[in-house]
Amino acid sequence: MKFGYTVIWVDDVIKTVEFYEKAFGLVQRAIKEQNQFTWAEMETGETTIAFSSINEAESLFHQGFYANDIIQAPALIQISFITPDVATAYMKALGAGAKPLDAPKRQPWGQTIARVRDINGVLVSLVSA
Repeated sequence: MKFGYTVIWVDDVIKTVEFYEKAFGLVQRAIKEQNQFTWAEMETGETTIAFSSINEAESLFHQGFYANDIIQAPALIQISFITPDVATAYMKALGAGAKPLDAPKRQPWGQTIARVRDINGVLVSLVSA
């Protein structure tokens, strides 16, 4: 088995793609609009981050769900990007509209880690190699 991709359901797929391009330097791989749903994939290496319309989630998860919301506490899942310069990546993300959580800090095991929330409230960590 191989990890394939992560899907994050959001209110505005296009706006989210633009944010991830500006905040983290990712490149859009594909955007597809089908019926009332929008799907986008970002170039992230071997594993893909995809975004889909929240109305697709509504059609899939009839029992309900908790949508990501920047005003509410974050869900206990995060996506992480490895970067050689965490401090610069952190400032770039904040400049693009990310909300700060943890400023860059060197950890006891040697990595530097910072955390932000994206425009949808998703936890994103920036991690040194």
